[in-house]
Amino acid sequence: MLSLGIDLGSSSVKCCLWDVSKGVVLASGQHPATEMEMRSPQPGWAEQDPNVWWDYVVLLTRKLLKEANATGDQVRAIGIAYQMHGLVVVDASGTVLRPSIIWCDSRAVETGEAAAKALGAEYCRTHLLNSPGNFTASKLRWVRDHEPATYEKIHKAMLPGDYVAMRMTGEMTTTVSGLTEGIFWDFARAEVSRKLMEYYDINPDLLAAVKPTFGVQGVLSRSAASELGLSAGTPVAYRAGDQPNNALSLNVLEPGEVAATAGTSGVVFAVTESVVTDPESRVNVFAHVNHSTEHTRLGMLLCINGTGILNSWLHRNVAADLSYDAMNSLAASSPVGAGGLKCLPFGNGAERMLGNATVGCHLVDLDFQRHTRADVLRASQEGLAFSFRYGTDIIRSLGIPISIVRAGTANLFLSPLFCRTVATVLGATVELFKTDGAQGAARGGAIGAGLYTSPKEAFASLSRTAVIDPVAGDVEHTTAAYHDWLHHLELLLERRGHD
Repeated sequence: MLSLGIDLGSSSVKCCLWDVSKGVVLASGQHPATEMEMRSPQPGWAEQDPNVWWDYVVLLTRKLLKEANATGDQVRAIGIAYQMHGLVVVDASGTVLRPSIIWCDSRAVETGEAAAKALGAEYCRTHLLNSPGNFTASKLRWVRDHEPATYEKIHKAMLPGDYVAMRMTGEMTTTVSGLTEGIFWDFARAEVSRKLMEYYDINPDLLAAVKPTFGVQGVLSRSAASELGLSAGTPVAYRAGDQPNNALSLNVLEPGEVAATAGTSGVVFAVTESVVTDPESRVNVFAHVNHSTEHTRLGMLLCINGTGILNSWLHRNVAADLSYDAMNSLAASSPVGAGGLKCLPFGNGAERMLGNATVGCHLVDLDFQRHTRADVLRASQEGLAFSFRYGTDIIRSLGIPISIVRAGTANLFLSPLFCRTVATVLGATVELFKTDGAQGAARGGAIGAGLYTSPKEAFASLSRTAVIDPVAGDVEHTTAAYHDWLHHLELLLERRGHD
């Protein structure tokens, strides 16, 4: 009895076949092996073709069934995780009308800022729990303003995971968690925000019907089952954005628990039962996978746009002759503080935690006589860890303590240097677990289909691989390096403010 987990990222699609009774992965993989195409027709734009996502899901599902020597009828549940905040628009037949405007696209920043002013800070804080910002609702309004011919053809506006579910089931649906990440949801009224939709002049009928996060959201159509090599009628039983799903994959479900990722973007996701919001919307609040009106579970989310994407850029352009493991080793040969070299790693669009500023990536105080490639690699990993500290300080200032951070053994958390630096600069313990987003989606699908009776049963086999505590001997130098880095970031933001 298997569950298929799908993790639709912006860099690749990852899938796994999960053995429900044994609690192990039978087969897993990702495609493409390098990076999925991300188009940028104009500066600050980021788009992908949703049809390509589906092609990769089909390719991987068939590949994994073959590798596991499994048959399609053994798969009894499907769970979907997906890149958050993207916009997919389709006509009544389900045909995609334009490329998806994905999470790191900055074109709707001004649209969201204007909406925040018009709606008022109090309404945004108490009803939306966020500024409309550069999220899905604002992207939909951008299409209305700038591509009216396309907008007139829209039957439904969906998130990336909703599109994949539609291709599987033929039904156009979404979830409350998804609507909150798109900033469509009014938490105070537990419904789609009438005030926001009226301000944006968007018909609420453009939004898909709501299904529960866990539970049968639809079943595989015959045509989709034939493409995938699965059985018609297989339930799609779980759907969540990648960061709530990452928290689920780490069994981070209750208040006080914290998850982190360092894939294409870097995220800290802290679970709370209190409605706590950042007045400046530098960190955001979304419904967690187990949120309900009776059982408040919210995720306070810090996002750093360019984490793994910076590492891959360095690999292509600075260290093409090295493996990622070798890059990590070389970075660790540089001293704490990288000899005074600093990296401000903000080269992947508008950064929410910097007030939606687009500041670019900067290497500061580079000395041609002293600094080496090792220093550049270390400064980059430290800059990312320091960005985690910058955003985590915002979360802590809102009264949410962070003492233990759980992460999957993947991406930059494969770097011992990065793990040590994060633990030391945060003053927190980092716990690593053998899991990933595709496994979380597979477990979620099994929970939603009733193959597991509870999350406790689903995560009984979750294994911790390492515990990294702050390095006492590095605290002084790491803290000093952080404050030096912070000083230069503040100078950069001040200059941008004057501009």
